[in-house]
Amino acid sequence: MRICSAMSEFFVPVRVYLEDTDAGGIVYYVNYLKFMERARTELLRQMGSEFGELYRQGLQFVVHSVDAQYRKPAQADDELQVSARVEKIARTYILFHQQVRKGDDLMCEARIKVACISATKLKPAPIPSELQQQFADVSA
Repeated sequence: MRICSAMSEFFVPVRVYLEDTDAGGIVYYVNYLKFMERARTELLRQMGSEFGELYRQGLQFVVHSVDAQYRKPAQADDELQVSARVEKIARTYILFHQQVRKGDDLMCEARIKVACISATKLKPAPIPSELQQQFADVSA
């Protein structure tokens, strides 16, 4: 996947496959969240980090909460652009604003709070300072 950055926003192209849709050929609502997960994962990779590296440090990122609005239906074979923009960085979480677009049409948008937790204790843990700085750099 190729990520483009513009004004601190990262975009990942996503093609809608038949498996992403319901019986009517419309993207099943939860799959928008999967598309957004891909964008966040690719953003982390673009920054030079990976989830495996975090896990080796005893940390994980988990979705804490999602506030999503579904605007227009995407369909099989659509080409979508999924964005990820860091809205806030705190000691133990990052708040993302994400959108799924087809051309100029906004299909779905969400604010997703991703928490950093200890992989062994499953409790909140501070985001490593180097990673916090990397997220701050891409949100500037």
